[in-house]
Amino acid sequence: MSYILVVDDDTNFRQMLCQTLERAGYRVVEAEDGNVAIKACETEVPGLVITDIIMPEKEGLETIQEIRAKYPEVNIIAMSGGGRISPDSYLPLAKGLGAVKTLQKPFRREEVIKAVQELFPQE
Repeated sequence: MSYILVVDDDTNFRQMLCQTLERAGYRVVEAEDGNVAIKACETEVPGLVITDIIMPEKEGLETIQEIRAKYPEVNIIAMSGGGRISPDSYLPLAKGLGAVKTLQKPFRREEVIKAVQELFPQE
């Protein structure tokens, strides 16, 4: 069974999202930034990547571009709560770079589960 890679620098949010997905029956791997995410992909290609946009080290837009270039078959969900500007600015950029879906933080657990089920149905 393939897995979902969750990329977010906010430890509490990342762990909450991973727990939500695990309770829904998915295998999840977590990464605190884009560099760790790319290394995880090199070890085993995920079935789905859920990445934040604003992160230190390698941020989400660059991560999306790199994953899309190396692993074009992987679906990507981009999420953002904003940063210096509103998520309305970052999320369309993420979609233009290859994210299939976007989620604006904060979002409800049901929203992320629905998005995941559409892109990564359980086997």
